[in-house]
Amino acid sequence: MPADEIRGAVHGTAPVPLSVLDLVTVGAGSTASDALRTSVELARFAEARGFTRYWVAEHHSMPGVASSSPAVILANLAAHTDRIRLGSGGVMLPNHAPLVIAEQFGTLEAMAPGRIDLGLGRAPGTDGATAAALRRSDTLNEGADDFPQQLAELTRFLDDDFPDGHPYARIHAIPGPVQGSTPGGVQSAHRPVIWLLGSSGFSAQLAGMLGLPFAFAHHFSAQNTIPALDLYRETFRPSEVLSEPYALIGVSALATDDEAEAARQVRASALNMLRLRMGRPGLFPDPEDAARHEFSPMEEEFAASFTRNIVHGTADEVRAGLDDLQKRTGADELMLTSYAHRGELRLRSYELIADAYGLPAA
Repeated sequence: MPADEIRGAVHGTAPVPLSVLDLVTVGAGSTASDALRTSVELARFAEARGFTRYWVAEHHSMPGVASSSPAVILANLAAHTDRIRLGSGGVMLPNHAPLVIAEQFGTLEAMAPGRIDLGLGRAPGTDGATAAALRRSDTLNEGADDFPQQLAELTRFLDDDFPDGHPYARIHAIPGPVQGSTPGGVQSAHRPVIWLLGSSGFSAQLAGMLGLPFAFAHHFSAQNTIPALDLYRETFRPSEVLSEPYALIGVSALATDDEAEAARQVRASALNMLRLRMGRPGLFPDPEDAARHEFSPMEEEFAASFTRNIVHGTADEVRAGLDDLQKRTGADELMLTSYAHRGELRLRSYELIADAYGLPAA
């Protein structure tokens, strides 16, 4: 697999390639339709300004996150873009049968050849009860423990190379390679690129052992970022996919024209996460609601800890924060996710960051 299907290009003065992670945020007073329209607008903007890839993340039972079906969203984004890589950040593999994911992402690859990333995680992307409903099983730990086996099965479906005698040897993921070996068929030159996602050392080590690219969730597990990246690099074995390690990190970043507005939005982000952790997820709160909320001492401590890992402020402040983070972690790529109550603020944040780094003009 050509390295340029994984490694992005550096533009302007950015230290590494820049990408976008979209949670399709639904703010109070807006609809999922509004959020999905913003995603299309943002993906087109990211393509025009030289961002490398645009990923959406699988979450469930969260009113403020409209990305429960990554493959559906990506199909829509593929119809509105031409060049930018599109992918999942990620699909939570234990929630699904590997054949289903192979078919969904094989279909996306047929829609947007050479542009599809299949980022895979082993967490449920939701609470335990919702995960049980998704999987039709209460044995949630079993799914996480079986992740390497599920990954191997998915890979074989994507490559159509189950060995003779295997129970699935006569089963083919369509669209897929078997169409090229069928009389009159033409083999596609591409298949989705597999990435492993993680917030601890498990997937870091597995990605290293398999020689796959790795994406770490720094935006909600910052204390584990450097240990996980070190483990990935230490365990990395060259493969047909990669000759050397390649790791991106997800980063919360919000740039605004006014520093006070960044602080207001970040405060609302903290309240949003606090409600989620307390089992009361809702729409992304209006900053005015966050300003009226009386944080208890314990909640205030949580908010301070959460916001500490959001790079926010003016464009220059965000650029300096991102530069420092990249130096400290040695990340090969920064994938930025912007939390804000309104879609236009999220769009403006990426515009300010692109301008700060001198990315190509739209």
